[in-house]
Amino acid sequence: MAWYNNVIMLVLQIILLVVGFALLIKGADIFVDGASSTAQNFKVPKILIGLTIVAFGTSAPELAVSIKALASGSSDMVLGNVIGSNILNIFLILGLAAVIRPVVVRRQTVIKEIPFYILLTGLLVNLILDSTLNGASDDYFSRADGITTIMFFIFFVYYLVKTAIRGRAEDVEERPKYKLAKSLLFVGLGLAGIILGSHLVVESATEIAHTFGVSERIISLTVIAFGTSLPELVTSVMAAKKGEQELLIGNIIGSNIFNIAVVLGVPAVMFGGVDVTGFSAIDIFTFAISAIVLFAFAFQKRKISRIEGVMMLAFFVSYYGTVFIE
Repeated sequence: MAWYNNVIMLVLQIILLVVGFALLIKGADIFVDGASSTAQNFKVPKILIGLTIVAFGTSAPELAVSIKALASGSSDMVLGNVIGSNILNIFLILGLAAVIRPVVVRRQTVIKEIPFYILLTGLLVNLILDSTLNGASDDYFSRADGITTIMFFIFFVYYLVKTAIRGRAEDVEERPKYKLAKSLLFVGLGLAGIILGSHLVVESATEIAHTFGVSERIISLTVIAFGTSLPELVTSVMAAKKGEQELLIGNIIGSNIFNIAVVLGVPAVMFGGVDVTGFSAIDIFTFAISAIVLFAFAFQKRKISRIEGVMMLAFFVSYYGTVFIE
């Protein structure tokens, strides 16, 4: 009888997984239209909406998972969530989007937003490799480290506010697809569908992985990271299909900055720090390299081509191949 109950529970989790994906896809469709129309109503560059509303909204699942994980003592899951999500965002999501349609990157994004992300990535690597870089006895992301990343995020938000003011001054003209009220309604409904869908996917996928005896590190770098990155994935793919280039690239960069500064920083400040001893050099190396690859590809002709998208996907497959082999 026990095996029968296990099969029933497994089938139920698979059904919830499918329902979660359906909510994600439909939610992302509505969300992209609403976000694009909101930018048009406020007469600000769409990249700004991508860096804020879209990026922070789609990163909400990562923050919720990290706080829940650290509260329950699963510190490996917190850092694995951030590292895995950022690698996925660049190598899988941006790579897939570029294969669908080459991604045009604005000059300002190449010289300002992406370098800021690289700086923040380098800062995190320095903060978590205490034993290697600073001669400490072990690796630990402390409360002080969390405060440092949050300060960087506050500076980033200040920069975005200045960009918004300048964007309005430049009088960005494009007729809104919907009126403001309907645009904001679509943003809210779409985001609700994305968050609920990602929650169902993460919870059901984690239960399925536990059923087959998968380790917590593997789950955090794969199931959790992929599941919490699903909002970015479906939103970015939908944006690529609709030709919303600025929303797409803004979503990726903004989400990755939010992941480092807030998704890791806030739980560390709340609970006193995060133990990072459970991660290998290849995890940290790939995390850092993904930021450099993003800049290198975007800098050249300010466009990420289909070939470069394929290369990103190859990086993704190579990294996760090593994760499963270890």
